[in-house]
Amino acid sequence: MNKAKREEIFRRLRDANPNPTTELVYNSTFELLIAVILSAQATDKGVNKATAHLFPAANTPEAIYALGVDGLKDYIKTIGLFNSKATNIIETCRILVEKHNSQVPQDRAALEALPGVGRKTANVILNTAFRQPTMAVDTHIFRVANRTGIAPGKNVLEVEKGLLKHIPKEYLLDAHHWLILHGRYTCVARTPKCGQCLIADLCDFKEKTV
Repeated sequence: MNKAKREEIFRRLRDANPNPTTELVYNSTFELLIAVILSAQATDKGVNKATAHLFPAANTPEAIYALGVDGLKDYIKTIGLFNSKATNIIETCRILVEKHNSQVPQDRAALEALPGVGRKTANVILNTAFRQPTMAVDTHIFRVANRTGIAPGKNVLEVEKGLLKHIPKEYLLDAHHWLILHGRYTCVARTPKCGQCLIADLCDFKEKTV
């Protein structure tokens, strides 16, 4: 795919949604961190249902740590992998209190040192909370990047590097949200909605649906 096509793709995505954001509900960087940890192999809708009960009761590292693993499980047991997520979150809260003055760190290394936080989660926090030009590649973005030809790659890291290289700089801060929403609602896995797609004429996907 050439530069002009990529420019036009992101221009259209921006025009259609000038201020994209995550569908996770949060009111602080810490709440966002917890929601993103919970969202691994879970839907944003499912996470929001759980945090709607959790955050009013505990929404600081100290408060969630005070719940303990079993106490936290009661709030998140509707979410997949809740046992390991509870353990990771409690340990993350302890580290935030003891090492980071209860603040979410703004650098990748410190974020990835937190239990339950991998590269993708760190990228979400850096981009959404701290407005850094990162790219968190989930299954939706991986699919869209490969299917459209915007930044094909054999693995998540290849796609991430390709997107960072090829997305025009003026669009990079919000590109994560545009691509994930496009993959979630239009360029879906089984039968992409090409007839409703605003970039279908620019996309390299050969087996377009009618």
